Amino acid sequence: MAYLLGIDVGTSGTKALICDKRGRVKATATAEHPIASPQPGWSEQDPADWWASVGKSINAVLRKARVKGASVSAIGLSGQMHGAVFLGDDGPEKAQALRPAILWNDQRTADECRELQRAAGGRRKLIDMTGNPALTGFQAPKILWVRKHEPDVYEQTKHVLLPKDYIRYRMTGELATEVGDASGTSLFNVKRRAWHKTLIRALKLDAELLPDCYESHEVTGRLTKQAAKALGLKAGTPVVGGSGDQPAGAVGNGIVRSGIVSATLGTSGVVFAHADRPVYDPRGRVHTMCAAVEGAWCVFGCMLSAGGSFQWLRNTLGKVEVDKAKRKKVDPYELLIAKAEKAPVGCEGLQFLPYLTGERCPHPDPDARGGWIGLTVRHKRHHMIRAVLEGVTFGMTDALRVIQNMGIATDTVRLSGGGAHSAFWRQLQADCYHVPTALINSDEGPAYGVAILAGVGTGVWRSVPQACEAVIRETEQLEPDEHAARYYRKAHRQYKRLYRALKDEFPAMAKL
Repeated sequence: MAYLLGIDVGTSGTKALICDKRGRVKATATAEHPIASPQPGWSEQDPADWWASVGKSINAVLRKARVKGASVSAIGLSGQMHGAVFLGDDGPEKAQALRPAILWNDQRTADECRELQRAAGGRRKLIDMTGNPALTGFQAPKILWVRKHEPDVYEQTKHVLLPKDYIRYRMTGELATEVGDASGTSLFNVKRRAWHKTLIRALKLDAELLPDCYESHEVTGRLTKQAAKALGLKAGTPVVGGSGDQPAGAVGNGIVRSGIVSATLGTSGVVFAHADRPVYDPRGRVHTMCAAVEGAWCVFGCMLSAGGSFQWLRNTLGKVEVDKAKRKKVDPYELLIAKAEKAPVGCEGLQFLPYLTGERCPHPDPDARGGWIGLTVRHKRHHMIRAVLEGVTFGMTDALRVIQNMGIATDTVRLSGGGAHSAFWRQLQADCYHVPTALINSDEGPAYGVAILAGVGTGVWRSVPQACEAVIRETEQLEPDEHAARYYRKAHRQYKRLYRALKDEFPAMAKL
């Protein structure tokens, strides 16, 4: 039997997934890789560590699935978006990066974002050109930073690749990307699905630095003999374009037609919607990018500390639950949520702002700060825990409301990530979003999405929508509780006013 392999190069590790040609997942495996922060606000990784974790995860998933490498018929690639890998001309077998890759969550490029904006003719013009404002996480500002601060590295640079495309280069020897990941570089014409040559010239960048661009399901190359031997796979195996983790995850959740939206609560929180045309928010509060579906687009908002806020609560204030969970051999999050359930809807006016690492959507504000507001002597620990869950869900609601106000249909919200594992948090999301919500039969995310894309690219399915229709189904539907939804509409308006009231104070707090 032939199998499809999906690989997702994440920030903390690489996940490999094997499914059969009916979309049934046989096994998954993850191999970790390290991350470095050499200065405050900097975030870097050695691409060689990605390659090592790709090899380990593939070896582990083949073993778990009891599948021979020669039985893998196609490969799809996904990964963390926006990162910049600077390469010389030493070929794919070695492909030693000239410096550590600068990652999506690196914050060093504020000046370069302003330079990019000026070159485009202003913020609104840049959004019209690329679908998005200049953000510190995107790739183009990183290229400008290296050119300015590390001229020796820049002079040696012959190619700049996104993280998953570095793995593609090591696998196939091909310098290639695809439209979804390229959309997050600030150098891509999202409307025309091609590199924005006018903007590249305005920035005085060499277009030859950038790889060829494909649609997400197209075959971009085949495994070389050397890569196949290193990975335990078959030489000549086709590798499709794949996509960045957000568009790829959308395929894995079946967000491939109008009306279906996903809300994924991981460390960050992402609300993702399909769009049949390129539609932009003129204020740049959400991202518009090319979807992994040919001829379609996507709009999504990303808040930085979603599940990350709950993780912070567990690590900082949840020692009681962590210790008790160890004794009972359960997840400490279950115990924290059980405490939260004891608090009333709205926590008697207590609000939590989840801006623990700044914010990205709808407030591109690296200085934003988090905290509880509205504490009184009546508030107990369970109020504070529930307020964190409500505050995170309000942040997700922010993105959903922007998307809805852009005229994009949001008939159903499919829930995934850690927030979908709790019945309490699922209902909380349904109440805050005030939209019917659903669970699906898979929660494997980007790795599953690119395995599906690999199948489309090699003829297993006719199209991405047809593939998702065949393999993804809703398993549980949930309606909003109208009483709670009415309260949350009022509380969400208060939540939004708190950011506006504190916005001008955050920079001074950051300096302190």
